[in-house]
Amino acid sequence: MTTRPPNADRRETLFQQLAVAKTVLSQAVNLIDNHLQADDQLSVHSQYMPGSTIGKHLRHARDHFTLLLDCIAKPPPYVLSYDIRIRNTPMETSLSGARSALLETIKQLEEVVPRANLDEPLTLHAITPHMHEFQSTFGRELWFASLHCVHHWSMVRVIAGEMLITADQGIKLHEDFGFAPSTLVYQGENASSVESQAS
Repeated sequence: MTTRPPNADRRETLFQQLAVAKTVLSQAVNLIDNHLQADDQLSVHSQYMPGSTIGKHLRHARDHFTLLLDCIAKPPPYVLSYDIRIRNTPMETSLSGARSALLETIKQLEEVVPRANLDEPLTLHAITPHMHEFQSTFGRELWFASLHCVHHWSMVRVIAGEMLITADQGIKLHEDFGFAPSTLVYQGENASSVESQAS
């Protein structure tokens, strides 16, 4: 039996995480291309989450990827802070602006991630509200950015559902939009279990 060298496994993990990141960002592109119809839908305020809009969630979730990628593109030592905010950007109010920004980040992922080291150490600065410092890695933060994105997509799903496109129906998104990968795996295993019991 031949064994794969450890670094080959890490490279595979790196490319798997790249695929996950691209998938969650592509879900937002799909939302813009196939579900939202007007710029003003990006700035409709949620009645359940005051001050919350689809545009703000798209911008905030994308920012985490951009901040991480910009950090790792600089010379070491790598210091990352997600507390930097770039508010009131065109992607919060313009469908074309949002689409362009998301596609730009997907392109940046494709350029930066394959050349990165999954286990590259970095220092994370966080206001909790106290200023704290944590040691992390590029791979861990790439996964966090994807999971953070899914968390915000779940709120986008709620806001989209509030927008009435007919007399009694909001915007319906794909069934996996805004669900964590672990939830989808569980649901898939659960459905398979039910099907096998029924047969």
